[in-house]
Amino acid sequence: MHILEAVILLMALVIFSNVVDHFVPAVPVSLIQVLIGLAVAIFTKISIPLETDWFLLLFIAPLLFNDGRRFPKQELWKLRGPILANAIALVFLTTIVGGLLFHVLIPTMPLSVSFALAAILSPTDPVAVQSISKRAKLPEGILHIVSGESLINDASGLIAFKYAVAATVTGVFSLKAAAIDFVYISIMGFVSGIVIIAIILLIENWLYRQGINDVIFSTVLQVTTPFVVYLLTEEFLHASGVIAVVAAGIVFHFYGTAPDRSQPELKLVSERTWDIIIYTLNGIVFLILGIELPIATTNVIQNDKINTFAAVGISFVAWLILLVIRVVWIYVYQLASTIRSRKVKSVKTKEMPTFKAALLAGLSGVRGAVTMAGVLSIPMVVANGDGFPARSLALFVAAGVIIISLVVATVMLPLISEDKAPLLTRANAANDPDELTESDSDPDEHYISEDQARVYIMKLAVQRIEEERRPSNQKEAYDLILDYQFLIRRLELKLQNKQEMDSIISDELALRRVALRGERAAIQRIYKDKEISKETFLISNARLQRLENRMIHSIGRKIKLGHGTSQQFMRLRNKLSLMLIQRHSHHDISDELALVQREQAKGAIKELSSYFARDDIDNNRFDGQSVYHLIIHYRNQIELAKEHSKKQIKDHTMQYQHLRIKALAAEREGVQILLEQGNIDWAMAARLRQYINYSETVLIMDYQNDE
Repeated sequence: MHILEAVILLMALVIFSNVVDHFVPAVPVSLIQVLIGLAVAIFTKISIPLETDWFLLLFIAPLLFNDGRRFPKQELWKLRGPILANAIALVFLTTIVGGLLFHVLIPTMPLSVSFALAAILSPTDPVAVQSISKRAKLPEGILHIVSGESLINDASGLIAFKYAVAATVTGVFSLKAAAIDFVYISIMGFVSGIVIIAIILLIENWLYRQGINDVIFSTVLQVTTPFVVYLLTEEFLHASGVIAVVAAGIVFHFYGTAPDRSQPELKLVSERTWDIIIYTLNGIVFLILGIELPIATTNVIQNDKINTFAAVGISFVAWLILLVIRVVWIYVYQLASTIRSRKVKSVKTKEMPTFKAALLAGLSGVRGAVTMAGVLSIPMVVANGDGFPARSLALFVAAGVIIISLVVATVMLPLISEDKAPLLTRANAANDPDELTESDSDPDEHYISEDQARVYIMKLAVQRIEEERRPSNQKEAYDLILDYQFLIRRLELKLQNKQEMDSIISDELALRRVALRGERAAIQRIYKDKEISKETFLISNARLQRLENRMIHSIGRKIKLGHGTSQQFMRLRNKLSLMLIQRHSHHDISDELALVQREQAKGAIKELSSYFARDDIDNNRFDGQSVYHLIIHYRNQIELAKEHSKKQIKDHTMQYQHLRIKALAAEREGVQILLEQGNIDWAMAARLRQYINYSETVLIMDYQNDE
């Protein structure tokens, strides 16, 4: 497959996998992507052309820069000593002990390849670690250490991995030369990352002072930065590009956000851009894993020394070895830290560590995209042209460990935590950006849900629009109210139980039938009074009949979707229908159709009013929101049927924007009221205000586009 076709296919599969994840939230999206890639490889025989020499550059550089860029500044910085010890010492301990045990477990795998496999399996997914650790309610000290360690261990794991791979490729390894080389590439990589990012930040600040402060330019510069840092460090200094991008990311996090204070749009755009990049890269990595699995499996099957079942067993044992090393290390480290703290303070200020906490911290070590990208970067051949020894088996075992760690975490998470939310990884953290930033406090029972809060503030917005409604802005007021009603209706039906929802649907169906009866009577009346032609009468009657036929079959689905048809779609549908009718008509009937639309709506409102005035009808049984939504719908149709000149249309656009600003102000007031009354906490208030800010940004963009 051509590389361009492969990229398009992978992008499409990433999108599809996240759609599937929406319907199966309990399964990590990374597992879904592996399965989709596996299915594509099996049923279509597609293979992806891999150039292993650029794999680290394409995937590792942006992933690690983003991790460093989001490095927490406070708690984790205070624990920098323990974090670095875990990130470096634990990785090399895992590489040495794990590599030796892997070699014993798989004698056919050369020792250097065993070390490479253990090294690349040592890094953990930082988002998954934080997600599991918070839900498992680990002690605060362990939580911060394992979270911080997971942000840095990618670099140390990749360095050890590259050494082991280089030893396999060249067939030469000297401990003394490796130690000297390691010191050089580590220190030089660290210094290089700091120097290059400092130069980039100086250039950016200079450009900013010169007036070159375009948001798109700055965002593209940020995205390009990790590739520049990695390439310059690797190609010209022959140092570690991995350490360089991590160091650059951390420095950027501390000193690279100065222009954001005067350019909040830059912060918003850059964060969302990085979310898109990480979302895409993670998805592609795991899809490639799934596509490569059949190839690796075939090669393993063809290996006379190891069969497939043995390879699966080896993968499980390898995961168990890594888990034991991690659990023992964390337990011993926590025990030593507690004893040291007691000696210093001479008081029993800390409880003794528990094995359960160490086990939970060990289970939090889910392997992710960095591990997969690294193992896929293993070269196909060694220096003499022979195939890389045991490459397929290493790929198979690495894939198995990743999948096992994800599955075990997914199964264990509901057992070790009261929180049943799904496991997050880098791949889907962008879909829930507040997940790892919310407070750790237990939810208070008197807080209302976010959906309830949204309904409240949107009802306040509708009330404000009604207060501002005048004869000159009725159309815009009804447009805006109807838009809000769509959203309110969707949220309210989410909050209802099935019995209440069925009752609402049944009542709304009855009201729609009453309204349709009024529409039909209005068409008959104006045709009898000869206000419309027979052609218009037949077209309108046919359209009404189709609507009535569809209503019975689709009203339940529409209500469950919260009346998802937008007002803009309704206007477009009406315009398209009118164009088709005019095309097949002998004369212009647009005025007659506008009259029909207006009179139909008036007839429906009149029929509904008569229905509610009947003595045998209990008005209290009808959902007030359903009635209000229906009336607003028909009032809006009346206003839509009126003709407007271009100047009037522009004036009405201004009126709509004015009302929208008033409505957003009412929403902000509603958030403040809920916060002051103790109905929501600060985290929810921040999310609600952020949503309002986004809405206001879109409104401003629409205004600029209309100018």
